[in-house]
Amino acid sequence: MVSVLQNVAIDCADAYELARFWSSVTGRPLHPECEPGDRETEVMLAEGPVLHFNQVPEPKEIKNRIHLCLRPDTSREQEVERLVARRRPVPCSPRGFAVVEFRWTSSSSTEQAPSSAA
Repeated sequence: MVSVLQNVAIDCADAYELARFWSSVTGRPLHPECEPGDRETEVMLAEGPVLHFNQVPEPKEIKNRIHLCLRPDTSREQEVERLVARRRPVPCSPRGFAVVEFRWTSSSSTEQAPSSAA
């Protein structure tokens, strides 16, 4: 017997807004029953598990423990520009989106990354 990965669950302060952000990033829709204010929201990926966002009352106190690795269909630089444009204008770390080492690009915080787009 084996277990199948059903979803990637992400605790956050605003499930709907964070799901909207990741919906925009991936180009995939929210679950059709999701609405603003929902405490649980999902992004329906084309294949594999769904992204499940769970609103929790506790504030974020430490760095993110989940990292979603993306493979854009454009250049890395173009994708970073696209994602930065979707970021909500809230204070982040001084780095914001930064190139780390040679190939990786990271956001200072998934929780701080959402924009009004998704």
